[in-house]
Amino acid sequence: MAAVRGAHFVRAAERTLAVLRAFAPDRPEMTLTEVAEASGLDRAGARRLLLTLIDLGYVHHDGRQYALTPQVLEFGYAYLSSRSLPQIAEPHLRRLTGELREMTALGVLDGDDVRYVAQVPGPKLLSVSIPVGTRFPAHATSMGKVLLAAMPPEHLEARLRSMELGRITPHTITTREGLLAELARVRRQGFVISDDELEAGLRGVAAPVRGADGRVVAAVNVSLDARGATEEVVRNEVVPPLVTTAARIEADLRLKPARGA
Repeated sequence: MAAVRGAHFVRAAERTLAVLRAFAPDRPEMTLTEVAEASGLDRAGARRLLLTLIDLGYVHHDGRQYALTPQVLEFGYAYLSSRSLPQIAEPHLRRLTGELREMTALGVLDGDDVRYVAQVPGPKLLSVSIPVGTRFPAHATSMGKVLLAAMPPEHLEARLRSMELGRITPHTITTREGLLAELARVRRQGFVISDDELEAGLRGVAAPVRGADGRVVAAVNVSLDARGATEEVVRNEVVPPLVTTAARIEADLRLKPARGA
């Protein structure tokens, strides 16, 4: 379902963001034709926007291919520095990774996706590693489920009406009824264990992080091999330190106003 656009909506801004979002880890450099195809624009429109972004310093052109410049990091830095949530969470994630020897991460809801804003890789050679800034569909991830479960019912209803519950693996929940039942379980138990929904063999365990006002602002997660331990072992050995980590981050968030006084 397409999002409703207000009378204020500026299509030029939408097209500019489409060009910027066209660049991705698997396509960091693209020709004009590739940018146009990835952004859904015609070549002439994509070219005008690319030339504007070159003038502004956000895109580089080597004569054939276009690429983003480091200047685009200004946008992410402004968000992260204004929130300071990743900086607060990182030492706690490091402590949890040291204890569990698995990758830990912090994520926030970004539209219908969960975006990684902090992560600490595990020390194992074959440990999961997901870069900061990565986005995954919220319905298929442990952190996404925690964040969706925390939404007010009326907001969640509106979100689910427009979300595409795509099947990523055979175990991904793809029905509204199934997802609502899962989110209800998350609310009851205060955490979630999600197996094989985003990637076969990957288990995600997540718990909510609440801000000073009590609202859920993020989720903290442990990613591990689903075949490495039974769900009972995960509940007994992974969930308690994960929930403790979330509580420690919350305690630091409550201290944040005093630090800025």
